[in-house]
Amino acid sequence: MITIQGTIEEIIFKNESNGYVVAIVETEDDVITVVGYIPIINIGETLEIQGEWVNHPTYGQQLKVHTYSTVVPATLNGIEKYLSSGLIPGIGPKTAKKIVEKFGIDSLDILQYNPEKLMEVDGIGKKKARKIAETFEEQRELKDVMIFLQQYDISPSYGIKIFKKYGKDTVAKIKENPYRLSEDIFGIGFKIADKIAQSLGIDSKSNYRINAGIKFTLMEFASEGHTYAPKEELIAKASQLLNVEESLIEDGLSRLALKQEIQLENIDNQIFVYYMPFFYAETNVSKKIVELSQAELKEIDIDVDSEIKDIEEKTNIKFATKQKEAIKQAVENGVLVITGGPGTGKTTTINSIIELFESQNLTVALAAPTGRAAKRMSEATGREAKTIHRLLEYTFIDEEIGMAFNKDEGTPLEADVVIIDEVSMIDILLMNNLLKAILPGTRLILVGDVDQLPSVGAGNVLKDIISSKIVKVVKLDEVFRQAQESMIIVNAHRVNKGQKPILNVKDKDFFFISETSNERIVETIIGLCKERLPKFNNYDPLKDIQILTPMKKGDAGVNMLNNKLQESLNPKAPIKGEKAIGDVTYRVGDKVMQIKNNYRTKWEIKEDGKVISEGEGVYNGDFGFITDIDEEESELTVVFDDNKEVVYDFSQLDELKLAYATTVHKSQGSEFPVVIMPMTWGPPMLLTRNLLYTAITRAKELVVLVGNEKYLHMMIKNNRITKRYSGLDKRLSKVLEMLMG
Repeated sequence: MITIQGTIEEIIFKNESNGYVVAIVETEDDVITVVGYIPIINIGETLEIQGEWVNHPTYGQQLKVHTYSTVVPATLNGIEKYLSSGLIPGIGPKTAKKIVEKFGIDSLDILQYNPEKLMEVDGIGKKKARKIAETFEEQRELKDVMIFLQQYDISPSYGIKIFKKYGKDTVAKIKENPYRLSEDIFGIGFKIADKIAQSLGIDSKSNYRINAGIKFTLMEFASEGHTYAPKEELIAKASQLLNVEESLIEDGLSRLALKQEIQLENIDNQIFVYYMPFFYAETNVSKKIVELSQAELKEIDIDVDSEIKDIEEKTNIKFATKQKEAIKQAVENGVLVITGGPGTGKTTTINSIIELFESQNLTVALAAPTGRAAKRMSEATGREAKTIHRLLEYTFIDEEIGMAFNKDEGTPLEADVVIIDEVSMIDILLMNNLLKAILPGTRLILVGDVDQLPSVGAGNVLKDIISSKIVKVVKLDEVFRQAQESMIIVNAHRVNKGQKPILNVKDKDFFFISETSNERIVETIIGLCKERLPKFNNYDPLKDIQILTPMKKGDAGVNMLNNKLQESLNPKAPIKGEKAIGDVTYRVGDKVMQIKNNYRTKWEIKEDGKVISEGEGVYNGDFGFITDIDEEESELTVVFDDNKEVVYDFSQLDELKLAYATTVHKSQGSEFPVVIMPMTWGPPMLLTRNLLYTAITRAKELVVLVGNEKYLHMMIKNNRITKRYSGLDKRLSKVLEMLMG
């Protein structure tokens, strides 16, 4: 083992996801190549490295890093290189030069101890000086944390998240209870936390470990859509995960139940285990739906049949029988579900219901689960529709509470009627928060297609409400004549009934291109996007065409398609900024998607360079385009579909994903002019009829399926609906029974 001290002159290779680097280091008397894990490294930094010499067959002698520490650079050149390396957002090469010219050898001391003096440098104001000082201090603390986490193989991107959560207390908190990582940090699972715990010598049978393992297993059930787990299944899975006796899991369940972190429910002589948030949500949703359905309503003194005739005459529409029924039931019921497939007149029915209520001077609030679904609802009704989060005024309260809904039992929504669209997408937690804010006496109308894929989050809300039979449900089932002109709508209904779609009808909108290999499928999809469809109908390859696929992995999965489509539709160019994070390169012009809800992210809408609107919140499933990458500030800018401009710090880029292709699940609530879908092998649990149906119904103008027809037929035959453990339907019936005595 040898020790050297030197300055980083060049970074030849850096893997952002795990911190592995190949770098050129200049020592007092030599220039050497070092290789190894140095999570945070910048040109100009001086390091003290302990390691051993190794011989690479191609690149010769290299120093393999075992441990390292940062040494403050001692020369003007070293300080300038260090500051201009991108380590501190706000200081690029030009600003670094000015700082060193002004303060010389004392520059780093100024940053640390007298940052207000930075305002003496041209171009640095009070706000920028404060930001530089805070970042510089954070970087010092972050390095210590990274060196600690490095020994547990935690990637730099996760290291930054951990540091942001715990700050300077990171090491102490992890040493006390490493299992908190699996609950507190998005993306860190139980297994990583468990590995750290074992390295720290925590007993494999400790209560910390057993409790964390049970909660992790329950959250695994939730990630599959379940609101609870049968006790025996849970014990078996947790015991296998922890590699301990089942009796220890039993003890852990008792402990967690006493602490009210879980709920044990006896239903039909079977014990079900709920994680508390899901138990509270399911219980509250069932009580609230029964309460709203039984509440006394504000009487509307009108002849509904006469009103319906008036609307028909005014709009020149002839309503189907079920549409008329839906309008009547909206007036008569506290809670109404309207369901039906594409082309059955849901939008026309909703518009008529809104018009009827507004003619009686009742206020109507419209909302949907996602930004895109809300935008579609606005376009269809000609009225403002909000996301449910925006309707409920979800915002940052303070450091202790964090994010919360302003609208709840104490400050309910001020509306006589609340209409929610795309309800199949709503999970049990969101439904609970929505219902909390609705006063008894308010009419609630839930609209959705029950045959679509269920929510990504836990629960089976729309299906359970319908199957409970305790609220009025109207199923629109007549496909209108003009809708029958569209093969997209015709085939969606055929697929939903288990029938083969009608393919390749001339001058229509539903096509199948036969290809046998995944390689040819991908090539054909690229050709369609790049040349054939733009020539066919002037479709924009990025804005109008969306590739939907059942899978993330595989030769025709999301990841591979995104790489190939990026290469073809937005290739590398000297004028385009780009930033590599792990295996993904983000480039100006890329189509991207937000993949987690971030309610504190600030956005602005600009016109002619001026901010005309601003707010907070970017949501899972929002699509946008990268418009700028600023290496100097370590920032990337995305403009989303609704013209909201969001600036991301590079450390936040795990919230974005390339979106030339996306999964069908992620497309729920969205609509695209053109949908292309590969037809290839996949696990039977993914190649299902309702997944195909959901994909088809995302298209407005054209569907193109590419691949092997046998997989299309396989999906249509596979009517397997994955069982979700959800107790809402039973609870609804039980609550109504208790109420009726």
